[in-house]
Amino acid sequence: MVAIQDLYDEKFSHCYGCGKSNPEGNQLKSYVGNGETLARFLPKPEQTGGVPEHAYGGLIASLFDCHGAASAAAFDYEATTGSLGENSQLKRYVTASLKVEFLRPTPMGEEIMIRGKCRSIDGRKVWVDMEISVGGDVCAKAEMLAIQLKQQTS
Repeated sequence: MVAIQDLYDEKFSHCYGCGKSNPEGNQLKSYVGNGETLARFLPKPEQTGGVPEHAYGGLIASLFDCHGAASAAAFDYEATTGSLGENSQLKRYVTASLKVEFLRPTPMGEEIMIRGKCRSIDGRKVWVDMEISVGGDVCAKAEMLAIQLKQQTS
């Protein structure tokens, strides 16, 4: 199974959160299957927040940002072209709006699961609903509006 972010054009592979060409970044990898997207992430010790042993809120928002944009690209591709494969050419999406609801602190030292579901697609707009959980406990939810770039240039 290929990661959605690994299908981005090389000129879009530099993102700190999910870019395969950014060795200093988080290298988030999202996958699509069964009508949803899924990513797993283990926070680094330096990504702790103001409350000891918990991830900082900016990391949570960043995970939603990268996973949501990847999800939008995958949902659009599947709706218009078919199942993702190693040679799929994705349109690039960016975040237009991201609403995050922090439900409980996200613990460090445990794998974070990020799930996304497509709410709707309307032309270049894709709405994605997401949640972050650790050990089965939902820690945060998000709603994203992602917009397809008009011109696929750098």
